[in-house]
Amino acid sequence: MADIAAIFHWPLAALEALELPELLGWRRRAVDRFNRMWGKGDR
Repeated sequence: MADIAAIFHWPLAALEALELPELLGWRRRAVDRFNRMWGKGDR
């Protein structure tokens, strides 16, 4: 949850409303965005 909140600035209530598969999908997007922002290689 912290990865999603840090990258996308979502409030806790929005994160708590997500089902686990959706939460995991958004976490993957957050990690990918972080890596693009900071020039990191693949995961």
